[in-house]
Parts: sequence; C-alpha cells; structure tokens
Amino acid sequence: MIRVNTKTHPYNVLFGHSFIREAFTSLQDVTRTADRIFVLTDENVWAAQGERFTAAFPLAFDVFVLPGGEACKSFEQYNACQTFLLEQRATRKSLIIAFGGGAVGDLSGFVAATYMRGIPFIQVPTTILAHDSAVGGKTAINHPLGKNMIGAFYQPQAVVYDIAFLETLPEQEIRSGMTEVIKHALISDEAWLRQLLDRSIYDYSAEELSHHLQRGTQVKADIVAEDETEQSVRKYLNLGHTYGHAIEAASGYGNLSHGESVMIGLVYCLLLSERYGEITRDDTLAVYNYAVSQRYPFDAVAKFDFDTLLGYMQKDKKAEYGELQFVLLRKIGEPFVQKMDVAECRAIDEALRQLISEGSQ
Repeated sequence: MIRVNTKTHPYNVLFGHSFIREAFTSLQDVTRTADRIFVLTDENVWAAQGERFTAAFPLAFDVFVLPGGEACKSFEQYNACQTFLLEQRATRKSLIIAFGGGAVGDLSGFVAATYMRGIPFIQVPTTILAHDSAVGGKTAINHPLGKNMIGAFYQPQAVVYDIAFLETLPEQEIRSGMTEVIKHALISDEAWLRQLLDRSIYDYSAEELSHHLQRGTQVKADIVAEDETEQSVRKYLNLGHTYGHAIEAASGYGNLSHGESVMIGLVYCLLLSERYGEITRDDTLAVYNYAVSQRYPFDAVAKFDFDTLLGYMQKDKKAEYGELQFVLLRKIGEPFVQKMDVAECRAIDEALRQLISEGSQ
C-alpha cells in the first residue's frame, strides 16, 4: 500500500493480485455511504475483464460501457456519461468506479469532478500506464486542438491496482505503460534506470512488474504530496510529454499510444538536456537504443514536419506567456524546467530526426 498525502484529502493506492473483493471490503468507509455505484469502463476492457470483475466485486453496481481507448476522452462521451448518470438518477452520494486504462480513468475522474459539482470515485486501473495516470488527481478529456485541455484536479477516494488485470495486455499497452516507469526512473534514480534498461519490458514476472509499478507510484505520490496542482515540482512528471503530446495529437489520438509518444518525447528531452546539464550522448543513446530494441515506433516522427508539431507544442499547458517550457535533466535523477525558444526546439527536432535516420540505416 502507498499513501498519497494530498492537501485535498489523503488516500491509499492498494496493490495486490486477484484481490478485488478483499480490496473493496477494506474500503467500506467509502462504499457504505454510496446510495448507488456506477462502473464506467470501455468495450475492450469489459469484454476481456468484465466477467472477472463482476464475479469479484462485492457490491451491486450499474455499468456504462464506453468506446475503447483514447476515443472515450471526447466531449461526446463525456456528455453520454453525464446523461447516463442523470437518467439513472445518480445523486451526490453516488460512487463512480473507473475500471480501465488511463483514458477511462481520465474521463471518469472528470465526470466525477463535474457531476453535481463533484461526487466520489475510485480508480481500478487495468493497464501498466495507469500506475501513473490513476494517481494524482489529473482528470481530463481531449479537444481536437490539444490533449487533456479540458479537465480538473480531482483526487480519487482510492486506487485499487490488481496486477492480475495486466496479464492479458497487448504488446502496445506494455510499451505504453513501461514508458512512464522509465520516466519515473529518469527523474529519480540512475541506478534504477540502469536496472530497467538491462531487461526487456516484455519479460517481467508479475512480482517484478508489481515491484517496479509500486516504485514508480511512490515517486509520483511523493511529488504530488508536495505539489498537488502542478505549480512547481509536479511539472517534473511531464518529462517527455511536451514533444510526446505533439506527436500523439498530430497522429490522431489512439493511433500512437500515449506511452509510445512520450518515449519519443523522452529522447527529444535527453537531446535538449545534453545542452543544459551533464547528460551525455551516451546517456541519450542508452535510452534511445533500448527503446528501439523494444520496438517503440520512432518512425512516426518522419510523418510530420516540425512546424506541425510546433503548433501542438505551443498549446501545451506548461507554456507560459507564449514561451515553451520543457522538463529537462541536469543529470539522471535531477529534473528542472527550462524555457526554450523556437529556434532551439527546431534544432533539437532536426537532431532527433538525424538520430533516427542513422539508427535505421
């Protein structure tokens, strides 16, 4: 168990294997005050895991099934969820369970934050990526002009992380989730990073994966406790996200996974960090070569010119007064925020394309 001590309210992240019944029995302080329980999930998760969840969940609930993946984070699906809750006569005492990956969690959290000005919700993640997205209270939907642009900071009552749900993940979801584990290592601990780079992301046992996910969750929990609404150090969790979100948005949400896009962004930021800190080309290549060996799709960069990506980066929530801001590394484990001008961003974009070109020859 990991405690997330936010100023809004503290809550626990529970880890286990096939322990849904046990976990929710321990959360009776939250569930017993609920007049109704509504599970929001997506069609892929429900088809794969719905029977297991229903058999294990100890209470009665109603379910609303959304489109799979990033497609659920839209105005249309947000409205559909609100309509469902209103038609079901959900009240301020109703409880939402977000059962799915990061997209379901982001949408469900925003629905909970805004239905009747806020009702409680619990995250039940089913992907590796969600060890990051389910913790910390960032909720949002996408806009065609930018990712996660409409949302709220709204903390869950708890996070129930059942590792058993990860056993059927497709390869793309493994890549997507392990990017955030690697990001957590980059901003916190060089020795841990080297340990991760020595193993294939596809070879972890359930116990080993749980260990790394708990470690990543602890990194995030410590930062969120210090800065809940991203005024200072929480920005460090965005390492790789500015360029990565631009690639993801330009590709069309759902074509590249979030984590695949962020991995591209991590290498971009390492190239930038070579100019501003002690990061060496060997550091950058260690991450890049590892990512290539794990089949991350760096060829996506060639599909867009820099000016297209720049348009998305300029809409980034971390931009201030028209200036781009990037999270960089002085060295592994020491992140900082740096303002960047467009010319330098363009030069690093060219350097990334050159690196990818050389790697593919």
